[in-house]
Amino acid sequence: MRSGIPDAVPHPAVVDLGSNSVRLVVFEGLGRNPKPIISERATLRLGRGIEASGRLDAGAMDQARTVLYRYRRIVEAMRATPFEVLGTSAVREAANGPAFIASLAERLPGVPIRVLSGEEEAALSAEGVLCGIPTADGVLADVGGGSLELVRLDHGQPGPAATLRLGVIRLAERAQGDTVRARAIVEADLASVPWLGEGTGRDLYLVGGTFRALARIHIAQTSYPLTIVHHYTLGREEARDLTAVIAGASERVLERLPSLPRRRIEDLPFAAVTLRRLLRATGARRVVFSANGLREGWFMHHVAAPVRAVDPLMAAAREFGDRLNRDPTLAPALIAWTAPLFPGEIPAHARLREAACWMSDIGSRDHPEYRAEQTVLRVLRQPGVGLDHHARAFLALVLALRYEADRSATFLAPVRSLLDLASANRAEALGTALRLAYTLSAGTPRLLAETNLSRVESRILLRLADESGVYPGDGVLRRLDRLAQVTGLETAIEISNRPAA
Repeated sequence: MRSGIPDAVPHPAVVDLGSNSVRLVVFEGLGRNPKPIISERATLRLGRGIEASGRLDAGAMDQARTVLYRYRRIVEAMRATPFEVLGTSAVREAANGPAFIASLAERLPGVPIRVLSGEEEAALSAEGVLCGIPTADGVLADVGGGSLELVRLDHGQPGPAATLRLGVIRLAERAQGDTVRARAIVEADLASVPWLGEGTGRDLYLVGGTFRALARIHIAQTSYPLTIVHHYTLGREEARDLTAVIAGASERVLERLPSLPRRRIEDLPFAAVTLRRLLRATGARRVVFSANGLREGWFMHHVAAPVRAVDPLMAAAREFGDRLNRDPTLAPALIAWTAPLFPGEIPAHARLREAACWMSDIGSRDHPEYRAEQTVLRVLRQPGVGLDHHARAFLALVLALRYEADRSATFLAPVRSLLDLASANRAEALGTALRLAYTLSAGTPRLLAETNLSRVESRILLRLADESGVYPGDGVLRRLDRLAQVTGLETAIEISNRPAA
């Protein structure tokens, strides 16, 4: 055993040796959704001054050797494997980069150290984004300290890529700290990428700590109900307004902004300038922030192909259900049992319904008075890169009603604010149906098989097998009535002498 975890569970570990910071991430397992269990970061600004000198900062190199030695000791203590150090733009471009890598190799004997080309860095960033957003369509922009990686994404397939000298540290130095000069520099560099205009009307996917800082500012300013950057989405005009404010703000104003780490203050205006010009160059309709990038892309390269092919939402739902449900074998039966309630269901809606069925019993071991609230919090805040904000809210409302939450409960307010009326109605119907299913079956596939739910025009028919132990008691009748209210349909019960189909 290793810290209470079986030794059979792999722990891949990677160091991202960037121009601005160096970060160690250790993942748990090799499942479809990367699960970081260790994440350490040091802001060293290794690439500071490289624009003028062409060399890595000497003091930052000394610090990097110390930090990476610590990272190696962490990895050894956890017996993490595989382990690799990835160097990015500053290391590959600096005149003293090879000597620095050689000194690291002496300090970290046996540790693989790979300096990525711009194309490799862009490809890993794309793999990271597609890990959580497998149907991404538009343009990916990953900003670091030294470079900006751009990748064309076509319905989940990576296309052409480009690397530009537009990292926030590099851009600030090229523009001599002047955001007006920076605008012209960014505009000229982006003009050298002919396929950027193919993003018109599609999405712009943003990766990198400074871009994520922009999202956190907007989340705090708008009192958005989730403080999760991954999948946070802004319309084109919202993003333009945000960049205008940040690019023109003084350092004193930036210091007063909520949720902004001080280490980002001097970089933020240049990230805002870059984003504004990206919006113009791509014609994107929306901005989608991704917490995944190069490190997650590296992780996915170590995941087996059949696992990579799984829908990340379904992987998260099944993993959660397998861990917390009383009987994980009930989920497939629930999926079939609830399907007749939703005739003509489109694939996106079916996907959410199936995920809800897999997660439908995750509050079973909580205190009865708090099952609904605890389940809502779990769903809203659980890890899972495939869970966008709409999915989190939909699943949370379904499961709250499966546990018979009061529909006016204050803990449901943030959930409802994230859903449109049609989605909320579907969630209410599904949650109420699941509550009925659990009342009938006591959470067992065997008893659920003695029942059948069907929809015929404007009527819901519940069939029960006689002498099966399932009967229309007060609880069943009350929940069936509630299902009628939620769906606006009539209901009826039929008792058969044979087990229901």
